[in-house]
Amino acid sequence: MKKRTCFLLLIFAGILFLGAVSAAGGDAGDPLISLSFLKNTFSSGIDRSVDGALEQSDQALLNDANTQWNKILAVAEANAGSEHTAVFQENRLKQNDILSGPTGLQVIVLAGSVKTEFSSGSVVDVTAGAEISSGSTLSLNHRYLVAENTTALFTAASKTAVVDYCGTYFLSLSASADYNAMASALKTLTLFRGSDTGFGQGFDLERAPTRTEALVMLIRLLGEEEEALACTASHPFRDVDPWAAPYVAYAYQKGYSNGVSADMFGSSVSASVQMYTEFILRALGYSSTAQTDISDALTRAVSCGVITGSERAALESGDFVRADVVYLSYYALEAVLSGEPFTLYEKLISDGIFTSSDYRRATALVTTQRI
Repeated sequence: MKKRTCFLLLIFAGILFLGAVSAAGGDAGDPLISLSFLKNTFSSGIDRSVDGALEQSDQALLNDANTQWNKILAVAEANAGSEHTAVFQENRLKQNDILSGPTGLQVIVLAGSVKTEFSSGSVVDVTAGAEISSGSTLSLNHRYLVAENTTALFTAASKTAVVDYCGTYFLSLSASADYNAMASALKTLTLFRGSDTGFGQGFDLERAPTRTEALVMLIRLLGEEEEALACTASHPFRDVDPWAAPYVAYAYQKGYSNGVSADMFGSSVSASVQMYTEFILRALGYSSTAQTDISDALTRAVSCGVITGSERAALESGDFVRADVVYLSYYALEAVLSGEPFTLYEKLISDGIFTSSDYRRATALVTTQRI
């Protein structure tokens, strides 16, 4: 009990520190407290105290404490004026990344979910002409302004988010899975391409994938995109966009996928996690179109060693979006093909889709761990 009380007092002290930093609002020339002291002496002292105060059964409390400490640090760093941009700058965030800043910071969320927190003062929704409360989720394409005597945190709540910001800011990066980096890695390997969206590199990781997009990704993972684009076969579907016609015709001819009816492919229908996982299993040779029941696709993927149990739980727990397509595709490259002694990425290298040096450069972009 004494250890638990000591721990809670430490957290309370940190929260008081957060309030003090927010109220004081130092700047780069005269910060409230030096960042070297904050990151080294003070942070190390907190870490040692927390480690000594907690037992293993208190791991959940420790995680909460670390989250609170990251927010405290983000506020202090924002007040120290680590970076400044005089014009709006776009950036892709991953879950739990924190964009923080003092008075004058402006933020626009272009995609994904972002929440704001501040201990005092206010944040104004300039587009709506109203103040918002701490803990609010920001509306897409609204301009928000950190008001006078305020330091605010803007935290990515979704797997990915795209934000525009202008003013003094600091980015505190989390250890969450970096879907953005995986998308960039796949793009360099010619396995993933952006859309016509004019922001976020066109990745569109925040929206649900369509059946057509899932099919195209399957064809690329098979290393058969050139053959698909050269396909002159016909297909019976009347809902396929011209750009997708060669892919659909090729997949229909090869027996990779059928339509949702005799004359409808279901091009604009959202793909499910079971559907795309089934596509991955087919690309690796663990399944085929003979498998008509795909409801257990994730269970079979775990059994084949394509995904882990924790990945299955994560995929089943939320909406299936293009970020998940990127995640499954990226780690499918490391999976061993059915009945073969080599992985999918080794097969694609052998097939001339990309080189081994291309693969090393691409994977170097991803520094976070699997879920």
